[in-house]
Amino acid sequence: MKPIITSLLETDAYKFSMGQAIYHQFSDYKTTWSFKCRNQGVTFTPEMVEEIRAQIQHYCSLRFTDDELAYLNNITWIKGSYIDFLRLWQPRYEDFEISNEGPCGLNIETRGTWLNTSMYEIATLAIVNEVYFRMAYDYDDLFESFKNRLQAKVEKLEKGEYVAGAFSEFGLRRRLSAEAQDLAVATLKAADFGDGDSKFVGTSNVYLAKKHGVTPVGTMAHEWIMCVGQGNHKHNPAYSNWYALDAWVKEYGVLNGTALTDCITTDCFLKDFQLTFATLFSGVRHDSGDPIAWGEKMIAHYESLDIDPQTKTLLFSDSLNLEKASAIYRYFKGRVRVAFGIGTYFANDTKVDALNIVMKTTSCNGMDVAKISDVEGKGMCKNPDYIHYLERCIEWRMKNDNGNNSLRV
Repeated sequence: MKPIITSLLETDAYKFSMGQAIYHQFSDYKTTWSFKCRNQGVTFTPEMVEEIRAQIQHYCSLRFTDDELAYLNNITWIKGSYIDFLRLWQPRYEDFEISNEGPCGLNIETRGTWLNTSMYEIATLAIVNEVYFRMAYDYDDLFESFKNRLQAKVEKLEKGEYVAGAFSEFGLRRRLSAEAQDLAVATLKAADFGDGDSKFVGTSNVYLAKKHGVTPVGTMAHEWIMCVGQGNHKHNPAYSNWYALDAWVKEYGVLNGTALTDCITTDCFLKDFQLTFATLFSGVRHDSGDPIAWGEKMIAHYESLDIDPQTKTLLFSDSLNLEKASAIYRYFKGRVRVAFGIGTYFANDTKVDALNIVMKTTSCNGMDVAKISDVEGKGMCKNPDYIHYLERCIEWRMKNDNGNNSLRV
């Protein structure tokens, strides 16, 4: 099989925004990442595992080119010191452990500095996904169904049957293939949405953003809150969001500011998202739980701080399709800015079900880390005792911490 990842730019934009902050503030942190396939009945054959191993070896041979670094250097929030680091950086195959063990026939773990292992996640998932669909099915048949479905979606957007506000393509980690995602971005960019309520603004895939001249979109992921908030063992993990937001502001000030709310539940997040952070961050991202209830909660929170919600953006990114996005957009229109990050629906909608695969941080600095999102089933931690400890810390804080007024100014 030809190489799947051909450029180190082929990762989600938030890997660079987090990577720069890791480089400047947490370069000594070490993490372990673990792969999981959430689908029941999916099996990776030994031949697939060997192909995945070969593809990751090729990925580890890549380096950033001068042209790629020049592109990154033109992004407002990226600093020269981080560009110089990337000029020297290369993935290490020695950080990977790949085997055919585990329930699905594939086990992948990466261990090393957070600077390295964070960068492996997206490429690994893209490789696993494409190898699986090329080897388990008639790929040409799948690709044909993908093209037909993509075209039908775009036509409905152009006709105004669907409205998606400002929306981006977020499908790299679970795309059918590099070819499919490339086609999706090119098609969305070329579409004519007129003066309606839909506007394609970019993609999370930095390589495709560069190729097609659109905006690379993304700020932070759960790993940021988990590692910054829980990687220092002196921290109370119920305050993970405060530590993570504070470190982000130290790195970026008012730039690059969309905060993720659900790592240890949105209710706990709001304890820390007081006036200073709520003012500095341009918006917040939804990734679990009921989107309408979450949006109402965020609007009420902004209003309680005397912040006009119409100056802030709610970015929705949880398992979206255009029907869901349209309903959310119409519900909140005129009350708050709304944006969408739409992934698998744009990058891997075919006649067969997509894989639900993840690569999550499972330890930081030798200790367990975890997320407890707004719904069950999205977390991943190897130690139930740590989950219990984290839940008790959050519960205690929610019942007993009445707030610190110094955080509001």
